[in-house]
Amino acid sequence: MFALPLGDRAELRPLEPWRAEEFLANLDRCRAHIAPWVGASFVAADLDGARHVLRRYAERVATDSGGIWGIWLDGTLVGGVLFVSFDAASGVAEAGCWLEESAQGNGLVTRAVGYLLDWAFGVRGLSRVEWRTIAGNERSIAVARRLGMSRDGVLREVNPGPDGRLDDEIWSLLAREWRAGDPAGR
Repeated sequence: MFALPLGDRAELRPLEPWRAEEFLANLDRCRAHIAPWVGASFVAADLDGARHVLRRYAERVATDSGGIWGIWLDGTLVGGVLFVSFDAASGVAEAGCWLEESAQGNGLVTRAVGYLLDWAFGVRGLSRVEWRTIAGNERSIAVARRLGMSRDGVLREVNPGPDGRLDDEIWSLLAREWRAGDPAGR
């Protein structure tokens, strides 16, 4: 197992199926906060659901099509980052995140996604990493900007929402842009 530092009190580690109870406790603490921004299939409601989500990402790691890593702050899982999709053959991946409200404002997601970008571009040789967010998710958009991503456009009314359909913003970063600087400030 590895752990990468995200600051004095935080680290990034693999989030594996055996951590389902810890993952569920994290989701229980942040469910209302993240529900408007993440897919319902991710926000597990019980232990079996949490195991299912983590197994799904473990299978993606095994098939080289995604992955999930947790962010621990003071020894408590407070969120994480993931490759929602990862396609080495096409050179494109989609990254995402979730974080408890109490852990926001510490740069944890920006630094964690920075590690994913270093690996995707530097080790795996990807050309492009995308960041998709529901329009209006200002914290997610701020992460994209801090990482040096460009807003590619909007997919209008692509997501169902409680009060109607929602737009999705697409942000991206190219390998050559990432190599040109270090906007994540690691």
